[in-house]
Amino acid sequence: MISFFAEMLSYPFMQRALIVGILVSLCAALLGVSLVLKRYSMIGDGLSHVGFGALAIATALGWAPLAVTIPVVVLAAFLLLRMSESSKIKGDAAIALISSSALAIGVITVSWSSGMNTDVNNYMFGSILAMSQEDVVLSVILSVLVLILFVVFYTRIFAVTFDETFARATGVKAELYNMLLAFLTAITIVLGMRMMGALLISSLLIFPALTAMRVCRTFRSVIICAAALSILCFLTGLGVSFLISSPAGATVVMVHLVCFLGFSLVGVMRR
Repeated sequence: MISFFAEMLSYPFMQRALIVGILVSLCAALLGVSLVLKRYSMIGDGLSHVGFGALAIATALGWAPLAVTIPVVVLAAFLLLRMSESSKIKGDAAIALISSSALAIGVITVSWSSGMNTDVNNYMFGSILAMSQEDVVLSVILSVLVLILFVVFYTRIFAVTFDETFARATGVKAELYNMLLAFLTAITIVLGMRMMGALLISSLLIFPALTAMRVCRTFRSVIICAAALSILCFLTGLGVSFLISSPAGATVVMVHLVCFLGFSLVGVMRR
């Protein structure tokens, strides 16, 4: 076992994948609990499609992909939040509207440029080989920022997650913390797209939270369990991917699925 991990980590791209994957998985698990409880879990899928559209445009124009995608996805997250709160287009309908439009723009942009080139393909389906040293540095900095902000504002996020109306009545600026949650989610989605791909990154938000909720009953216990499961499933998926030469993102999702089914069985047996 030790020799296997030593061989796996002897490759620089696996080292980069390990560092970024652990941080992104942790961020996604923490944010995913609040998103699932607020019935807004599909925001990750919507924002990943927006990210693909922005990446396609940036690649076609020769701009820095992450530098363009991060502000675009953050703005899309704020727009989704605003539409959900004050528009006649609510929740999942707003997500479907924006995500499908962004995906269509991305596909048209790719078809008008040079076709489905390797870089855009990596962002859609994920590739641990595509991460550069600069991507790792930026991902580490932004992931640490996300974790710090989540910890600092943990009690406020908890308040708006469980009872937003009561939180407003006690003086909590619910709009501000909803925007903070959307901002942190957007950053996490963009960082994870390079490895997991636009089509799979939302699974890192949803699976750990749903799995932890099968056996845990308090917010804090769900948070801790989801974080631990997310990191464990990523490490297992990365190891299996290296062992059988399968796509890393898809393998991580399959490990999450197996874990979810196992925890669901344990939850049923406990009841």
